[in-house]
Amino acid sequence: MPPQAAPPAPARPAPVAFVPAPYGRTTGYAPPPEALVETTTRLRPVRDRRSAGRTAAAAACAVLGSGLIGGALAGVWLAASEPGKPAEPVGYAEARELWHNAPVDALFPRTLPGPGAGPGAADRTWTRIVVAPDAPCSPAVLAKGLLTAVEPLGCERVLRATYTDATASSVITVGLVFTRADATAQRTLGEGLTARLGQDVPPALSGPSTVAARFGDRQRASWWTSAPADLPVVVTAVSGFADGRAVDAPQPADKATAKGRTDAVAQSGLGHEAKGITERLERLLRTTATTAAKEKEAR
Repeated sequence: MPPQAAPPAPARPAPVAFVPAPYGRTTGYAPPPEALVETTTRLRPVRDRRSAGRTAAAAACAVLGSGLIGGALAGVWLAASEPGKPAEPVGYAEARELWHNAPVDALFPRTLPGPGAGPGAADRTWTRIVVAPDAPCSPAVLAKGLLTAVEPLGCERVLRATYTDATASSVITVGLVFTRADATAQRTLGEGLTARLGQDVPPALSGPSTVAARFGDRQRASWWTSAPADLPVVVTAVSGFADGRAVDAPQPADKATAKGRTDAVAQSGLGHEAKGITERLERLLRTTATTAAKEKEAR
């Protein structure tokens, strides 16, 4: 009998091109996978749960040492109450170490809700599309003015990620700048920081094969910088159009969100994106630091 022909190989499905949804439409949108740069990000250590025996031993040590710990804390509180030495907010010391103690998803959630963060208090949802490895403080990751401001305080490390909105029409690079500043220096740093720095626009973080692939210096449209008084961290954000269009004059978020503005940056809500995501990340960082402080106190 003649040999039978092998069955034909199944046809491969045709690749599906990613097309960003028009601005204002979210139906059916699914963001693409994160950029390859995320896979190179150094993993943050996550503490394993303690065994029952270790927990019991830790509890016994806590009881036996409560007197010594109480005395030490009393000394710290008394010193902090001296003139010119305000007490550190809860979680302040723990926040300083979050850049290597907290998982990346705790600092930069894959999805970040922003209720009321858009123009007219419209809701926003941001999806993470790029994460960069933690980096030393340098002009490559920090704007010149901010770098000059934080270097004397002991600039520790910079973490950055890029998000897109639910319509994939805007991209926002966010940064967490960890410092060794004490509470007094941090409070001074945060007073009118964006205004004092002037046109100090944070660098953009692009991502190959994502909607942020063309997000560079020329595409930066609006930005915001915040140094909360209760955290030794500076939070930055810079936004732009996902279609890669250049912007001649980036605007700080407070200017881009002012009433009566009719330019493309204001009308697109990019100022709201920059300021809104900064505020949400700041709150998340505060919650993470407070939780770490409570867990430390309970041990």
